[in-house]
Amino acid sequence: MTGPQPSPKPKQFLALGGVPILIHSLRAFVAVPRVTAIYVAVRKPEMERAEAQVAEYGFGARVHVVEGGEKRQESVANALNALPAEPDDIVLVHDAVRPLIDAATIERTIDAVAEYGAAIVGMPATDTIKQVERTAHGALVTATIPREFVVQAQTPQGFRFGLLQRAFAEATADGFVGTDEASLAERAGIPVAVVHGSQVNLKITQPGDLALAEFYLQQRTH
Repeated sequence: MTGPQPSPKPKQFLALGGVPILIHSLRAFVAVPRVTAIYVAVRKPEMERAEAQVAEYGFGARVHVVEGGEKRQESVANALNALPAEPDDIVLVHDAVRPLIDAATIERTIDAVAEYGAAIVGMPATDTIKQVERTAHGALVTATIPREFVVQAQTPQGFRFGLLQRAFAEATADGFVGTDEASLAERAGIPVAVVHGSQVNLKITQPGDLALAEFYLQQRTH
């Protein structure tokens, strides 16, 4: 589980319904019995705060805090290096700032990884998707991409541990930096299945996202 990019106020520590965003995310995974261990990768200055929150909310030995990096790929790599996992074990990577992930989606992702070896949560695109060329005067449309060929990637993203290790090793050897774990797997020639996600599983990156998450949380608890 990884935090966001560096910021003055790390978003995973913001409160949602009076509870830190990170804690919401952890609770969702702890609620799934098949998830046997959780590793939270955070930048070194934030480790003490993360460890304090994990202890405060009583997660016990099932949740571990490890040092992350400046970028997502570094953080995930550090967490993978800390895992006492076997090649066939299933590993899920989740954005800590997607606090409204639900146990059912996590279960479906695990099932898909067990069947296909790699799977991500994704949402069908609802808007018309345009491919563009960037120019000095702005963007010019070069093509329209049919919506049925497009999904918006979410997390968790799950893999057999050995496959994910190989994808990371190849990316590191070539100096490739991907936008998510699936992009590394795709590059390594690993087929990645898609599990249907939800609009509620939003990523909190802008101020308005937190307000929307508060709304979804209230709907869920009433």
